[in-house]
Amino acid sequence: MKQINITTTFSVFDNKEELPEDVQNLMNQAIEIRKRAYAPYSKFRVGAAIFLDNGKVVLGSNQESAAYPSGLCAERVAIFQAGAIYPDAKILKIAISATSDEKPVTSPIPPCGACRQSISEYEFKQNYPIEIYFMGETGAVYKSDSLKNLLPFMFDKNFL
Repeated sequence: MKQINITTTFSVFDNKEELPEDVQNLMNQAIEIRKRAYAPYSKFRVGAAIFLDNGKVVLGSNQESAAYPSGLCAERVAIFQAGAIYPDAKILKIAISATSDEKPVTSPIPPCGACRQSISEYEFKQNYPIEIYFMGETGAVYKSDSLKNLLPFMFDKNFL
């Protein structure tokens, strides 16, 4: 038996005001759209803003359903919408922000496993890394230079 050691690197900004201006603007859009989340069950609101290489920004917020878990996370709402409206555009950056109606969220909230897999599909398709910035309601912002940092053993079409 042998072991594999995987190391990932993230940039950490103390708050969103430390972000580059373009990313700060993208994060502010993620914060605004999370206010429109439909989250009556989890009370956990997430917003995602995607910046494309054509200069367009696509937004998404989580949408829940009483038939749990048939709702959809903010990241997948935004990424699928970007894929449907701008199928040839590359996704350059994703900003994600989360909050709770019941308690403060001060830790960065990364995409869930299903969202990571969906983002990986687009990163693989475009053969170009996607910068991912994520935060809670306040506090630090983490930056990943690629989805590969969040999902080092990516499953893609080459396995099929």
